[in-house]
Amino acid sequence: MEPAERSPARVTRRRAHTRARLLDAAFAVFAAKGFGRVTIEEVCEAAGFSRGAFYSNFATLDELFFALYRERADLIAGQVADALAQDGPDLDVPASVDRVTEVLLLDVDWLLVKTDFLVHAARDPAVARALLDHRDRLRAAIADRLARARGHTALPAVLGDADAAARAVVAAYDGVTTQLLLDRDVEAARAWLARLLTALLTDGSRVPS
Repeated sequence: MEPAERSPARVTRRRAHTRARLLDAAFAVFAAKGFGRVTIEEVCEAAGFSRGAFYSNFATLDELFFALYRERADLIAGQVADALAQDGPDLDVPASVDRVTEVLLLDVDWLLVKTDFLVHAARDPAVARALLDHRDRLRAAIADRLARARGHTALPAVLGDADAAARAVVAAYDGVTTQLLLDRDVEAARAWLARLLTALLTDGSRVPS
């Protein structure tokens, strides 16, 4: 009697599980060794799969690396958008800042991987364009919320429009996370990010303690 064929749905679930394990394993290996020092074999070994499993999901290590970055970047964009969406038409800047800094992914291993990706993108125009696209999505989510609040909540005039304010927010995040890579103090990073964002988006009259 011939074995029953696997249904397409079962194959799809199994492939998704394999892909997820490869991404998780790659994250750990990239964080520990750095992108330029990792081989496909090391990722496969960490995930417990063969090279065949790797190539059924990714054509190259670059493709896996970008998929990993995209997954984490989308998570951060979603966290920021959700935190900013909880107010009504008025934007309660201090409360929104508190929510953003509380939920935002501030993970040193992720920052190590992100920094590797930035360096890689700086040397490859095609990767740089893809990275800029994902950064634009984060900035757009912030700018959209600030623009919708514009008629109810005034932003400091020096920042210009909502898009410029969103750029300032992303720049503040970049600066704080760079410091976090060096001192590994997550709580201090959250506190400083809250202070910077509050100062940027208000007249500075309320600064988090």
